[in-house]
Amino acid sequence: MKNVSILVPETAVIEAVADPHYMFKAVNQFLLAMGKEPLFNVQLVAINKEVKLENSLFTVHIDKQLKDVQQTDLIFIPAISGDMTTALGLNKELVPWIAEQYNKGAEVASLCIGAFLLASTGLLNGKKCSSHWNAANEFRQMFPLVELVDGSIITEENGIYSSGGANSYWNLLLYLVEKYTDRDTAILASKYFAVDIDRKSQSAFMLFKGQKNHDDELILLAQEFIETNYADKIAVDMLAGKFAIGRRSFERRFKKATGNTVVEYMQRVKIEAAKRSFESSRKNINEVMFDVGYTDTKAFRTLFKKITGLTPIEYRNKYNKQVA
Repeated sequence: MKNVSILVPETAVIEAVADPHYMFKAVNQFLLAMGKEPLFNVQLVAINKEVKLENSLFTVHIDKQLKDVQQTDLIFIPAISGDMTTALGLNKELVPWIAEQYNKGAEVASLCIGAFLLASTGLLNGKKCSSHWNAANEFRQMFPLVELVDGSIITEENGIYSSGGANSYWNLLLYLVEKYTDRDTAILASKYFAVDIDRKSQSAFMLFKGQKNHDDELILLAQEFIETNYADKIAVDMLAGKFAIGRRSFERRFKKATGNTVVEYMQRVKIEAAKRSFESSRKNINEVMFDVGYTDTKAFRTLFKKITGLTPIEYRNKYNKQVA
């Protein structure tokens, strides 16, 4: 029997508590129906006997208090909500327990922005991690020693798992079901919960929001210029000259401030504009390509798929009902 401990932190997202509980309880039922023994002892765990969530709209009654769980096999850290600094402060007592259990041999999985709480343990330092794409800039600022993988649905390293944004954590749940049981049981669970079992990327859902939470005024001006003039052909030398700074110094400051090279930033802005056009207009691929400043069809398609995980046609068909 595998002990599965689902943490219930203060400010937890209720769905991210209930869904792993539902999934692993259901898998026990699948196993029973197949004439097998249930595999998972699923428990809700917290510091106190009950946790009020979403301004007391929900009250979660836990199965075991943290002090009573001496050893477990798998820990789920659900998404937390609100200001991250405040949320981490409210849940600081969970941190040593998570680290202690991991050092005793437990595996640990964070769901969505539960990655912030996982990262605060230090267990992710020097390791890869997934989280919600919308929290990427804040995560990198708070945890510079962690390698956040953009667009990834699941990361796994040394018994530590993390998932991408929002409902993509269902893919991590299925991944762990398969690991602890077998492929057939995971497929059964995927059909029961209507989840695509092998989705690997959240890139198609990502919105590019350039990192602007920095104090380099010159780079902010450069970012605004790129975003206003994305349809034009902008050379790095031209940008550096416009802002009266040497190219090497400009590139170094831009990368430090935004996390992207100048060329990467221009590409991301162009592709973001192309995505919006595909979502809202009836323009064909070439029209959109020209609108955002590309003339090479192959280069545009290659870059678009690299950033979004979909071809331009696939993206348009997925998000624009006018052309469906």
